[in-house]
Amino acid sequence: QVQLVESGGGLVQAGGSLRLSCEASGRTFLTYHMGWFRQAPGKERELVARLSWSGGNIYYADSMKGRFTMSRDNAKSTVYLQMNSLKPEDTGVYYCAADQAPIRVLMGLCDYWGEGTQVTVSS
Repeated sequence: QVQLVESGGGLVQAGGSLRLSCEASGRTFLTYHMGWFRQAPGKERELVARLSWSGGNIYYADSMKGRFTMSRDNAKSTVYLQMNSLKPEDTGVYYCAADQAPIRVLMGLCDYWGEGTQVTVSS
């Protein structure tokens, strides 16, 4: 079992920044590929970014490229999502997820999910 706890969400004005954190506990964090997902009101959950277990392979959804940065600190069993130049359309619940198969992270079929943290961007 892997437990994931997100933090760092909140209310921010358009153009502002937030840094989300996801702390993992349980099984060996190092063996898991990690993803950040978000779900906007009335929309399906979408992949924001995915990071390999080593941190060497990163994928970003097109709308996040250049604005969001995902990173991980394996010593702290924590992944981060630095979000800059936030837009109102970035509003949603952001979820951290983990799986040992990278394709499952890309497809949103992760074995483990956090409960999410709300991000609200005002215009």
